[in-house]
Amino acid sequence: MAAAKDGSGEAPQAPPPFPDDDAPIDLSDVSPEDTVVLLLFWALAVIVFLQFFSRYVLNDSIGWTEEVARYLLIAVTFTGAVMAVRKSSHIAVEFFYRYLPGAWGRACSTLVDLLGLGFYASAAWITAKLALKTRQKMAFVDLGRDVIYWLVCAAFVAMTLYALRLAWKHWRQGHSPLTRPGAQQLID
Repeated sequence: MAAAKDGSGEAPQAPPPFPDDDAPIDLSDVSPEDTVVLLLFWALAVIVFLQFFSRYVLNDSIGWTEEVARYLLIAVTFTGAVMAVRKSSHIAVEFFYRYLPGAWGRACSTLVDLLGLGFYASAAWITAKLALKTRQKMAFVDLGRDVIYWLVCAAFVAMTLYALRLAWKHWRQGHSPLTRPGAQQLID
């Protein structure tokens, strides 16, 4: 048996195979409305690439790409937020919930659910009022800027509905992912 190159006297062993090489991909948490986020993201990627290509390769920037990329980024952000509310995956501080007694943890979790619900509903109301008052047109695209505000409003309405369903689910089952980390978080 040949000695190892590291001087240990043992033959080197091959690294273990990656455990997920042949594991099936789990797409159980992907819903049909997530495809909207994916399509908007890829549209944004294509527009940004077109902007980069026209500016740095052709040395003649296409004017509308920057404005459309800005609005697509807004759309990706808010439709992605809808997906995060549906999956209950927004950032939360779980540290205190582990040390609170059960009733206090549930009360705080319920308060968090209600505050989130109130925030989404009020943001939907505010963006709807803003969309109704907006009369400006976009610079290069012949659309009103209210289209963007209506998209954001629709996203907040969807977040409100998902937050309502999650709050109801958490109330019925008696716990939330904040009080029981690792519990199933998706809406049934």
